[in-house]
Amino acid sequence: MKKVISGIALIAMVCLLGSLSRAEDTANGEKTFKAKCAACHGADAAGKPAMKSPSIKGKTAEEIQKVISSSPKHASLKSLTADQVKELAAYLATLK
Repeated sequence: MKKVISGIALIAMVCLLGSLSRAEDTANGEKTFKAKCAACHGADAAGKPAMKSPSIKGKTAEEIQKVISSSPKHASLKSLTADQVKELAAYLATLK
């Protein structure tokens, strides 16, 4: 019985650590968004039609990473590390 309880406690700790890590990723991503993206895509990421900047809301992290890496419009983001791009995409994927 002690082994079962220990196993459950271990699994719970791993889940909690993963959750905290994701929260940190999205917090870092939000900072990057505000510094690098909000001027074109709006503070709420809903886009700016006058600038022909699309909404980012509702996109998956994978879609966002693909656009960032392949679009010439995002050349200013080339200075971001791979981790920063992942954090940015993780944050943006939370917006609905």
